[in-house]
Amino acid sequence: MDTEKQMPKTIEELRSLRTSKLQDLIEKKRQVSGLKKLALWITEHVGSMNFFLIIFIWTVLWLGWNMLSPKELRFDPFPAFVLWLFISNMIQLFLMPLIMVGQNLQSQHADGRAEADFEINKQAELEIETILIHLENQNKIIMEILDYLKEKK
Repeated sequence: MDTEKQMPKTIEELRSLRTSKLQDLIEKKRQVSGLKKLALWITEHVGSMNFFLIIFIWTVLWLGWNMLSPKELRFDPFPAFVLWLFISNMIQLFLMPLIMVGQNLQSQHADGRAEADFEINKQAELEIETILIHLENQNKIIMEILDYLKEKK
């Protein structure tokens, strides 16, 4: 068979074909710069309920203070809340590109993980095919031994 010639014959040959795809992925993750790590951290935390609650509480306190406190203590007059709108828009403008950078990094990592999984699956397929060929050869030899023993009787 042609496939037998292409298949590794020993376990050592199979092991020599293995490459450490997961190690490569881990190494790439370690090589991420500090700014990109910051963008990842922000992306992970801005998309959480804690961040939502912080923004919600900040908004309720800000608007509540500027609507219900005595007029001389208000610093962002009702109904415009110009300062609150300005700060909210600045937060959005700064977070949007940071989140996009973080999502791109997460996507690159997911792609690398998928590629490593694919390579591992290809290696597993080769190993399974090799094992099946060895099992077929063993079965053939066992059948020959069984036939030989039957003839001897």
